[in-house]
Amino acid sequence: MQALLSRRLSFNGLAQSLLCWVVATSMALAAAVAAAQPDARSLSTIDISPVAAYMVPSVLPAGWQHGAFMEIFVRAYKDTNGDGMGDLKGVTQSLDYLKDLGITGIWLMPITSNADGDHGYATTDFRNIDPAYGSLADFDELIAQAHQRGIGVIMDYVINHSAAAHPLFVSAKTGPSSPFYDWFVWEKTAPTGWDIWGKNPWTQTEQGAYFGTFGPHMPDFNFKNPTVLAYHQSSLRFWLNRGLDGYRLDAVPHLVETNAKDWNDQPESRKITGDLRALITAYPQRYVVCEATANPQTYAAPDLCGSAFAFGLEKHLGQAARGDKKSIQAVADYFKTAPQSMATFASNHDIFAGRRLWDQVKGNSAQYKLAAASYLLLPGTPFIYYGEEIGMAGLRATQDLDGDVPVRAPMSWTADAQGAGFTTGIPFRAMAPNVMQQNAVAQVASSTSIYAFYKRMLKLRNTYPSLSSGSYVAPFVQGQALGYQRCLGAETSLVLINYAKQPTRVRVKSLSAHALLNHTDGRRSAPVRANAQGQIHITLPAQSVQVFAVSAPRIP
Repeated sequence: MQALLSRRLSFNGLAQSLLCWVVATSMALAAAVAAAQPDARSLSTIDISPVAAYMVPSVLPAGWQHGAFMEIFVRAYKDTNGDGMGDLKGVTQSLDYLKDLGITGIWLMPITSNADGDHGYATTDFRNIDPAYGSLADFDELIAQAHQRGIGVIMDYVINHSAAAHPLFVSAKTGPSSPFYDWFVWEKTAPTGWDIWGKNPWTQTEQGAYFGTFGPHMPDFNFKNPTVLAYHQSSLRFWLNRGLDGYRLDAVPHLVETNAKDWNDQPESRKITGDLRALITAYPQRYVVCEATANPQTYAAPDLCGSAFAFGLEKHLGQAARGDKKSIQAVADYFKTAPQSMATFASNHDIFAGRRLWDQVKGNSAQYKLAAASYLLLPGTPFIYYGEEIGMAGLRATQDLDGDVPVRAPMSWTADAQGAGFTTGIPFRAMAPNVMQQNAVAQVASSTSIYAFYKRMLKLRNTYPSLSSGSYVAPFVQGQALGYQRCLGAETSLVLINYAKQPTRVRVKSLSAHALLNHTDGRRSAPVRANAQGQIHITLPAQSVQVFAVSAPRIP
């Protein structure tokens, strides 16, 4: 009993004592464990004890979260032990590569113990590292090494559900006598009339029907039970106390379902999400981003999640790069109303968000770069999906490679179809089909590569605060050209993107009278001066991106 309720916590290898115990929660958990006999042995490795906050100052530079993040599927990133699967040590070994690119944050897809052996969203222990990825010591080392390079680390927290194989749910399935039965959502018989994405979320068992938004293999937690929320709050603190810099909160609109009609994005879910964000951001310089596909702009509100992925924008990025005028306008219009805290992206680990960018533009590198610039220079926090910076293609969908698998191939580090620098063993999944041409070694060596372009865009973003944190001013679309200004204090940057396959002459308005425009990439060209009305005409090369620093005229 004492062993189960003792708190396992270390910070940078030093044991930290609990600052306080939440008495009511502690008593409830103790009673639950006591009542769990004779199943206690199956639960003995699961820490459900209260965890109090242990806060230390952040070592990261202020505003680190306004740079670009790399989304990393650890299983597919870099393998250091030859078992064919990526691990945390592989991420640590890649930190210099990420820093050189200009990355200031990393999002780790689920790294906790799981039952699925792949994507990691079927969690079996919310306070431990998946053995395939390494250990808590490896996690601590990754955090320490990332911080030394000024890089923050956030991780996926899968709060809505557990795996059906989670010991707590295994106990719950024994029936109402289990102390964990009420940790999940049950009815005596499966209700009728439910339809979530074309499927019935209820699974009937001998002990009742349980609810699983994402299927029977991932049962939903019952957040009407305060003990459940307290457990997750403690689990969030567990990682924050170790130095984690924040979270990507998974599927937060699904925390509470009211009925068959009102099952998505209920007020109770928003309340819980806001409380979780407050808990996390009480730690110095922590960052939270939410997955909320239905109402992302609402979830980005400061009193809710603070940031949310800009679902809906991503589909326009590739289409704009191909010259689609409606999508160019949609890109220009997005941040007229969207909070500037949105998290932007061109693709991610879910196929519903689109294929990899290489596949969207059919390998057209000019269009690829235009799509990248379209979101790397806009307001918001950009999230680059691993391999995007080198032009990785997705796997070709087949009968054996369906669902999200095509967008989750191992990282192409070198020109080797067998392991491609990802592993010395046999990769757990096929390498990208364009690995021989689009790999990190080749891309880093070329000054005209996709990698070089991403590095240039991120250098601009990291050099000019107006591009990372500035307001969004005077956007316009003329033909197939897009322009806007980013302003912060006395600094203004002008971004011009020509998606057309021919040069385009644009008229830029809303500048200061007689303002000077200088290329921000150091080109040796004379400054361009606006007229007395704050207007200027500029000819943009075909399929080009130009960024200017706008200087106010000198007062004689």
